[in-house]
Amino acid sequence: MLRINLKKITEDLIPSFYLAGKESIKLSGKNLKITIKKDNTPVTNGDLAVDKILQDKISKLTPNIQIVSEENVNEIKKFDNNNFWLIDPIDGTREYIKNKNEYTLNAALILNKKPVIGIIYAPKLKRLFYSYGKNYAFEINKDLKKKLNCKKLSKKNEILALSNSLTPSDIILNIHQKYDVTKFVKCSSSLKFCLIAAGEFDIYAARARAKEWDIAAGHAIAEHAGAILTTFSGKKIIYGKKDFANPALILRRSENLLV
Repeated sequence: MLRINLKKITEDLIPSFYLAGKESIKLSGKNLKITIKKDNTPVTNGDLAVDKILQDKISKLTPNIQIVSEENVNEIKKFDNNNFWLIDPIDGTREYIKNKNEYTLNAALILNKKPVIGIIYAPKLKRLFYSYGKNYAFEINKDLKKKLNCKKLSKKNEILALSNSLTPSDIILNIHQKYDVTKFVKCSSSLKFCLIAAGEFDIYAARARAKEWDIAAGHAIAEHAGAILTTFSGKKIIYGKKDFANPALILRRSENLLV
């Protein structure tokens, strides 16, 4: 593993997230310009502006570590799949286009195929989450900093799930039933991982979808706060896979979701 100061890199990168968040808000609404990529997904001038701010700062902090972003992945020819940055400049682009507040800015450092730093910022909610190791996960909310430890905040007899959809598939509903979920709420971005790290929700399950940059930062934050992320079959999730494809996954706040 590379010898770098994870805490310092994380804290040095946070101001760029605030700057990028302001830019994303400035470009939202009437100032937004939308184009459609080759994969038929939308990208905006907000995505590109955030991507540039984050990449510029990261390249100065760790000049010898490659950056993989959702916006540059098709340009990459040579790739070290052990150690690299993953950036999703705006996760929840469709919500961003609709001028909603759930979208997030994301960056994760992968070392030895595992996420060791995660930063997620929800600019319109003014909630920034970050982590740089086990038991070192935090939230800054309106200038107040608190440690994240997955401590349950909902009622003891409730098990609250997060879902990508208002109409989850039978596979996901069966998982909800297995874990005695009492209610689920739709959330369209990586904010899901942060809300579980904060103890506000208990579980999130998703079929194989999206890409590694969609989950890496959230994976780091949730796991460093004490949550458990695995595939449906209980295997650990690693990064640098072919096409950066995600497996089906389950994120649990703890082994026992009632406490």
